[in-house]
Amino acid sequence: MARRKVDVITLGCSKNLVDSERLLSMFARNGFDACHEPELSRGDITVINTCGFIGDAKEESIDMILRYIEAKNEGRIKSLYVMGCLSQRYREELKAEMPEVDGWYGKFDWHGLVTLLSHSNPATSEYDRVITTPRHHAYIKIAEGCNRFCSFCAIPLITGRFKSRPIEEILHEVTSLVSRGVKEFNIIAQDLSSYGLDIYGGQRLAELIDRMAQIPGVGWIRLHYAYPAQFPMDILDVMAKHPNVCKYLDIALQHISDGVLANMRRHITGAQTRELLTEIRRRVPGIHIRTTLMTGFPGEGEKEFEELKEFVREQRFERMGAFAYCEEDDTYGAKHFSDDIPEEVKQQRLSEIMDLQAEIAAAHNESKVGDTVRVIIDREEKDYYIGRTEWDSPEVDQEVLIKKSKELETGEFYDVRIIDSQFFDLIAEV
Repeated sequence: MARRKVDVITLGCSKNLVDSERLLSMFARNGFDACHEPELSRGDITVINTCGFIGDAKEESIDMILRYIEAKNEGRIKSLYVMGCLSQRYREELKAEMPEVDGWYGKFDWHGLVTLLSHSNPATSEYDRVITTPRHHAYIKIAEGCNRFCSFCAIPLITGRFKSRPIEEILHEVTSLVSRGVKEFNIIAQDLSSYGLDIYGGQRLAELIDRMAQIPGVGWIRLHYAYPAQFPMDILDVMAKHPNVCKYLDIALQHISDGVLANMRRHITGAQTRELLTEIRRRVPGIHIRTTLMTGFPGEGEKEFEELKEFVREQRFERMGAFAYCEEDDTYGAKHFSDDIPEEVKQQRLSEIMDLQAEIAAAHNESKVGDTVRVIIDREEKDYYIGRTEWDSPEVDQEVLIKKSKELETGEFYDVRIIDSQFFDLIAEV
């Protein structure tokens, strides 16, 4: 009997990707032929894992659902199911508007989809996954949810309260992935700073990463999405101590103006933000900080925006992204503030701040010419091998283009010399 085919489409962040990888594993364990994002639909079942974070992401998710509804109506697929953040938040409205979808599942109840389609209580293995990234790197989700309730953010409304995974469970998953050839581990959560508070009564990020770094075969560990308020300072000692803990920290700061930070409910002041950054750089020499900033939040006048620009000039972040404020349903910001900054002003400010960062990023890259750095090889292209340094997260940051002077292996580490720089990439030779 032919195995039923399931295609899983993932939208949104790496946390969603981990859920899709677990879903793929559950389908495979229960007799399905499961594939992640095939180039062409294979005809049986399609599952779309949606994002509902901001307006653009919601629009992308809805467009994808409509595309597959059309495929179903034309007979190119037999059934369509939707899961993830968008359906967690807007399930009843979506059901009414898109009756062609065969089933709606949220952020946490998608296990029931396998039960439905396999007509049995499905075989599972906790946190077993089908790795969809290149086999040498994987994402490790150490917590769900968020307790911060920033006034602009709908994530706590979607994912609920912060919930840490136990340390032993995470270390078991990492050890298992090392045995499958994974060398690089990108640690993700909505709020790394809170890890452990709910189950251990205190912050335990430093202990987790310290123990993870000692697992044989772990080549790199990279930290994503720390929160600046109540930052766990002991993680800095772990970063400085272990060479396989990347000198990289993703910490979204959002703004520097005290008034805007207060409106955002970020629980930190501009002065405290600067003190934190100074201490991070002092205790972890050579660290590259990635941050995210926001333009156009209520209360950001010209004075506050100029303060934000000066902050970017002053800090010279190695990696930085930004986005314009988009009011989200039911958030504190939507209920208590008027979204009265014109969209064109928000976008103009966004362009200004990203133009400023482009110059800073180019200068950072130029300063690396002549340096010898360690890279991991992601793939081979016609003229170059494509790698990344410890300061570059996959899919997010820049790459290193390595001239083909000798044969290199994907997924292996090499020392290369930087010979040239571009705005967002480096050129190197072995």
